Amino acid sequence: MPLLEVRDLRVTLQTARGPADALREVSFSMARGETIGLIGESGCGKSITALALMGLLPEGAEVAGSIRFDGTELTTLDEAAWCRLRGNRIGMVFQEPMSALNPLHTVGHQIAESLRLHKGLDARTARAEALRLLERVQLPQARARLDAHPHQLSGGQRQRVVIAIALACGPDLLVADEPTTALDVTIQREVLDLIDELVRDSGMGLVLISHNLGVMADRVQRLFVMYGGTMSESGPTAEVFARRAHPYTIGLFAARPRLGLARGTRLATIPGRVPDLADLPVGCPFADRCPRVVPACRVALPEPVALGAGHEARCLRLEVDAVVNAAAGAEGAAA
Repeated sequence: MPLLEVRDLRVTLQTARGPADALREVSFSMARGETIGLIGESGCGKSITALALMGLLPEGAEVAGSIRFDGTELTTLDEAAWCRLRGNRIGMVFQEPMSALNPLHTVGHQIAESLRLHKGLDARTARAEALRLLERVQLPQARARLDAHPHQLSGGQRQRVVIAIALACGPDLLVADEPTTALDVTIQREVLDLIDELVRDSGMGLVLISHNLGVMADRVQRLFVMYGGTMSESGPTAEVFARRAHPYTIGLFAARPRLGLARGTRLATIPGRVPDLADLPVGCPFADRCPRVVPACRVALPEPVALGAGHEARCLRLEVDAVVNAAAGAEGAAA
């Protein structure tokens, strides 16, 4: 049984312009100990997916489809059930630690809180475990930092505290939403290496969200490319990197800075911008920016096309091109 299985997930948010589908037909699964990555531009649905997994969607959000965690359907849980699960069996590392931490409480208190709530530890035992966790995430001068407030720590130190909180109860699933956004490059690598080590040691599953293709290449086993609230392309990371198929994935890779380019060379860009949730088209959300668009792309959301080895892409042109290529091959053989 998969640790996490998401099927046909749709999340509708209430906006000033009316209901807007933030996610449409999102489906994926992961096994225990597996690492998966969600990538795409801002506004593509990555963070909304993470919030859906944590039961933290905005007030008034409507959810359809299924999210099953270790056999339990999450979409029907009440808040009391979510509180027993969240922070206990599912942990989350937020992208901005300063807003994730409470400025009024010491970091030791914030780590110990979940231990007392979920594990029933007394104050002394919870404090000792909080110290162990700070040492585990390699926070310098961990004992002295127990009684520090978040503003007294650097960005990298705060992120280590957030990781310690997420790992306090030994979760089965860790969701890391752009955990290194506010950090410099050196600290980014240290934090990501730390998450990798902790995931390997504990055997938990990891959902990593990032804008960085290089991070995904090094850190996750399977990659999911999101655009317009849908999974545009997915598959084993090496397979997606080697055989990128969806025009959006191709555009993302083309826009990467590369060593060896001549001085003054302009980077490739994807024309246009991610559509607003209230303006998502009925058909393929990438249609207005796609160089290969045909009228049929605007009629309905394309179905995923299997490309082999667990690799698939939601693009109508893949099917059209396959038919054209097959016909051309048949004509060539007949000639």
